This record gives sequence, C-alpha cells and structure tokens, in this order.
Amino acid sequence: MFDSIAIVGATGAVGQLIRTMLEEREFPHKKITFLASARSAGKTIEFAGEKHRVKELKPEAFEGIDLAIGSTPDPVAKDFVPWAKERGCVVVDESGYWRMDPTVPLIIPEVNPDAVHDHTGVIASPNCSTTQMVVALKPLHDAGRVRRVVVSTYQATSGAGVGGQRDLINGSRAALENKDYKYETFAHPIAFNLIPQIGSHKHAGYTSEEMKMVYETHKILGDDTIRVCPTCVRVPVSNCHSESILVETERKITADEARELFASFPGIKVIDDLAKGQYPKPSDCDGDDAVFIGRIREDLSCDNGLTFWCVSDNLRKGAATNAVQIAELLVRTQAAVS
Repeated sequence: MFDSIAIVGATGAVGQLIRTMLEEREFPHKKITFLASARSAGKTIEFAGEKHRVKELKPEAFEGIDLAIGSTPDPVAKDFVPWAKERGCVVVDESGYWRMDPTVPLIIPEVNPDAVHDHTGVIASPNCSTTQMVVALKPLHDAGRVRRVVVSTYQATSGAGVGGQRDLINGSRAALENKDYKYETFAHPIAFNLIPQIGSHKHAGYTSEEMKMVYETHKILGDDTIRVCPTCVRVPVSNCHSESILVETERKITADEARELFASFPGIKVIDDLAKGQYPKPSDCDGDDAVFIGRIREDLSCDNGLTFWCVSDNLRKGAATNAVQIAELLVRTQAAVS
C-alpha cells in the first residue's frame, strides 16, 4: 500500500473522475493530497466524507508523497514529474509528454501489465484513442499476430476538454437559432459538422493525434513491425470515442472466432447483432469503463482481414480509469514483492 497519495490536476475533468474512482474502488491509502495550479489552489474538495483544501502544485508539495496520479497538460507534466521523482514519489502520468520516453513504460493493465516492473519512478498512460484500439487488438494479436491496422476515429468533444464540450453545446444552440458563435476550442465549427484534424501536422500529412496511435501501439504491443494507418476526426458527440477498425492478421481469424476472443478478454464487452440493430453507440457506453465492440465481420478486400466498430468512454477507460488501474497494478506488484 502507498501510505500517502496525491492527485495532480485534481480540479480538472479527468482529475475529478480519478477522485471519484479512487473513492468508489476504495483505493488503499492513509492520506490523500489534491494538487492543482495556483489559480485553483485553496478550493475545497470533498473526498470520502471529508473536506480537503487544494494545494498549489510546486516542488515541495511532493514531500512525503508516495504515489501521484497526474492529469495535466504536457508542459505541466514535464515540470512536475521530475519534482516528484526527486522526492521518491512514483508517478502515474496521463499526459503525452513521457509516453515515448524509452525509460518510461506505457501501460494498459489488460494488455501489458508486466511492463510495470520496468518503471524507474514514472509510468505513462496512453492516449485515449490508442487505449481502446489496443485493448481490442490485443486478443487478436495473441491469437493471430496483427500485421496491419487501418483505423478511423470519431472522437467526442470531451477529448478537447470542457471547452470542447462548451463549443458543442453553445455552437449547436447558436446554429439552431441562426446566430453567430465564437468557438473557444475548435478552429472550425463543430456543431452539425466534422473536423478531420485532431492535433498539429506531424509527419507526411498525418497529425500528432494520428502519429500517437502509431507510435504508442508499437510500444505497448512491443512490435514496431505492425503497420498502422490512422485518420482522426472530431465529431459533434459530447462523450465517448468511436473507431472503425480494420485489422489484417498473420493467420486468418474468422468473425466467429474474433467474437469469442473479444468476449473472453478482460475489459471488453461485445454488442453485436446487426439484425436486431444492436451495436455499441456513444450514448449507451457513456459512464462505463469497458471497451465495447460490435459490427464484427470479415474484410471483403483482404483474406486475413477483420473489421469491427469500437466505442469507449474516453474520459474513463481512455484516461481516468486506465490511470487508476495502473495505480492498482502498482499496489498489487508492491504487495507481491513484500
């Protein structure tokens, strides 16, 4: 057990979910500290029936802290993680800054839990769109070795933070009332629209969000020969990312076998009955920690191809849930060693 834990970015959307999960899952600890920017310091947070005052995120805040779970922008994570490490604190980091550092394991507990033994004080949690896809790929990779992935994402506005959700609501209201609206988060209107760019230009016409899916998949599965072709699109949905995924495997996996592999894999729920109109939808998956899969079928253009539809709550499994699961994995590992 970690005696003293902290949540960094405790007042943000993901930070609030992490707080809720730690409380609901009765995460073992004796003391908890909530850290945030100077702007949020001094606010009061209720946790497990007690009120706590949010402290300012600065180096000395990590004195006596054993474990920190951080959900902050990359520049903040760049600064605070070394502060924590210097004081003997283990960090589970949600930002993108440390994910591709070769000394930092990138972990999805259902996929590569053994990587937890390789940490030197920092463990990274993957990007939300990568997380749900790799959970879906793992049983297929174990059974038939994934060779190629073509994925198109339909990413909710919550992935852009609370400002993105405000843009969806206020922009939609303005559009319906035929009024102007100045978007605060998105460069283009999201109301009744699609934006086929998430992140900045990164490589050969691919965006930073798309290249995360390439690099992180290779790192988590430990196989950089897997070819990944992603297209990431922002859609006018409040929460839950959806993905259309085509997978080519080394040996043929039938749709029936894939359905069984998915159904037996931890963290996956299968909803797949086209005749009855049953398949995962964002509105049905909101608030759930699972990765939902449906529309499972064999690819008509490739002998060893499968295609399916995948939906997951990007604020939960794509962010808060995975981070808390990593923390729980650390506790179990610590207990096994002792």
